[in-house]
Amino acid sequence: MIFRQLFDTASSTYTYLLASRPGGEALLIDPVKEHLADYTTLIEQLDLRLVHAIDTHTHADHVTALGDLRDATQCTTLMGERSKAECVSRQVSDGEILRVDGIELAALYTPGHTDESFSFVLAPAAPRAVFTGDVLLIRGTGRTDFQGGDPARSWDSIVNKLFRLPDDTTLYPGHDYRGWTASSIGEEKRFNPRLAGKTQGEYIALMNNLNLPAPKMMDIAVPANLACGQPAAAPRPQG
Repeated sequence: MIFRQLFDTASSTYTYLLASRPGGEALLIDPVKEHLADYTTLIEQLDLRLVHAIDTHTHADHVTALGDLRDATQCTTLMGERSKAECVSRQVSDGEILRVDGIELAALYTPGHTDESFSFVLAPAAPRAVFTGDVLLIRGTGRTDFQGGDPARSWDSIVNKLFRLPDDTTLYPGHDYRGWTASSIGEEKRFNPRLAGKTQGEYIALMNNLNLPAPKMMDIAVPANLACGQPAAAPRPQG
């Protein structure tokens, strides 16, 4: 299997490339607009054909490359069924299995960070990894104070859905701000300071009192991402 974890330093975003073999079909999860040339170059170098480009949710801190990738590679663009981004080729439903040249990803509805967030489980019959977007991070969780976020739904998505995966399932988040690249479900159960030993009420109180500033890119990124990153106003401001 081909697996690459790519990083955008401006937004601390991880993008994931998966393919079963050289010369085969591939998919990308959470691509960033500014790295379009990096993705297409890597795909060409590995002799892959991009079939799907997926966003786990409508991002507020960077502009997606979904639309640009569709134009460049004729791939299908995907988001969850509750997404308001009508520009995507197709919306996936909870429990749906995506199959790409021997790779299987199960779509898992995990709201809380936003009301339309999805995670994707690799090899769902015997889970190997889960791509959680922003709902569950390494030793943290995604904020719940905009875009329909809700701390109670975040708790439910994490504790009653993601934490039911096997403990040895590798966790790949949508972001990390300290340079950590991966964790596991078992690690986050034991060591995530927002969750380990906490009640749902304690978690909700904590999330409701984070008082975080709005993401710097939100006013640009959200409307751009609802159009798959292709409006004229989409470029990142300089400085």
